[in-house]
Amino acid sequence: MRPRGYRFWALLCALGIAYIPQACAAQAGALQAAGNASSEPGSPEPGGSSLAMAASASAPAGPPLELESLPASRQRNGREIYENFRTGLADPTCDASATSTRWKKHFGHAPGQLAQANDDLLPLFGYVVDALRDADLPTEFALIPFVESGYKPGARSASGPAGLWQFIGVTARNHGVAMRGGYDGRLSPVDSTQAAVRYLKTLHGMFGGDWRLAVMGYNAGEYRILQSMRRAGMNAQNAKPAQLPGLSGITYAYVEKLHALACVFQQADDREEWLRTLDRDVPRLSSQALPGDVASLDEWAQRQGHDSAQLRRLNPALAAGLSRGGKPLRVLAPSGAGVSVAAGNHVAEIPALPAPTKSKSSQATASTASQAIGSHTVRRGESAWTIARRYGLPPQQLLDRNGLASTAVLRPGMVLKLDSDAGGK
Repeated sequence: MRPRGYRFWALLCALGIAYIPQACAAQAGALQAAGNASSEPGSPEPGGSSLAMAASASAPAGPPLELESLPASRQRNGREIYENFRTGLADPTCDASATSTRWKKHFGHAPGQLAQANDDLLPLFGYVVDALRDADLPTEFALIPFVESGYKPGARSASGPAGLWQFIGVTARNHGVAMRGGYDGRLSPVDSTQAAVRYLKTLHGMFGGDWRLAVMGYNAGEYRILQSMRRAGMNAQNAKPAQLPGLSGITYAYVEKLHALACVFQQADDREEWLRTLDRDVPRLSSQALPGDVASLDEWAQRQGHDSAQLRRLNPALAAGLSRGGKPLRVLAPSGAGVSVAAGNHVAEIPALPAPTKSKSSQATASTASQAIGSHTVRRGESAWTIARRYGLPPQQLLDRNGLASTAVLRPGMVLKLDSDAGGK
């Protein structure tokens, strides 16, 4: 008898529902091998070989399945989150001339917040950084919630703004955030982050890719910034944010605050002991659909095996009850080990593939291939931590071999040396 997970995967692949072709091809091979081992000649398990053949036929030929194509685990390394943030900065070096000592002192506690082991901030920061990287936006924008809410999804201001990104009601509605009786989407990190990323994407393009002008527009409104630029005879290509006329001191200070935060983090990552505090496993957060038959967040947490207290902290919009308003709700929660396959309004969890068992010959081949690789070309989104993990190296050793500091930012196209030189480390 084949494991249930294998049969489920094969069925989804045969029906064209599973959306990882390489996984389907690999699964078909595993099914065929299992059938050869467990069935007598001429007596295959009913439906087994036909499913395997259908899955194999539906999957296009491709390279061998890589670990990166498999479903993400529930955990990720905190240092990887931070290096992903550093890699995505538009200005990776601290601009001392644009940095206020006042604001550096004000935000000096931020690195310590990321270092706290029992806090939600680091995984939440990772969720925001991922959303920005996926949208091809600079990760300076991931510092905005530090300024706006202290990275607290339930933050409320007496003057009206609320949530992680501190949207006012009008702005939230203009950007598609649901607000109705019993539900304030500004308090949903999923809804508000999606809206913030869309808005920042618009502003970033409107102001010629200048992140400083974009955040000024986020704070003061894009039309006010455009009017100021027109009065000064500037455009997106030559505008000097600090010299734009007629804006509030709060708007000028907004850019200074983000500069100060970036510098505070850069100074912190000069200290290896601080980087070590980030070198820990944290939940990998993702947006997940709440099934229609779930009556409360606590009930769904119990079904999924999540910490209900953590889910309430992360999702204050849902903590008091589920006001659906005829629309689907999404929750920010640790990713499962399976893949969510959407079909209409229903979401099915596909079991994770069992770990493959390697033969001695395949292990020897993999070892030989690994030894033959002497370099790695950096791809978009990769960091020293992810590359080092792929090749089984300590991150610092990889950096040392390439003469890079721990604060170095890897750029796509860089070629990193994996093997040590004679006399090297």
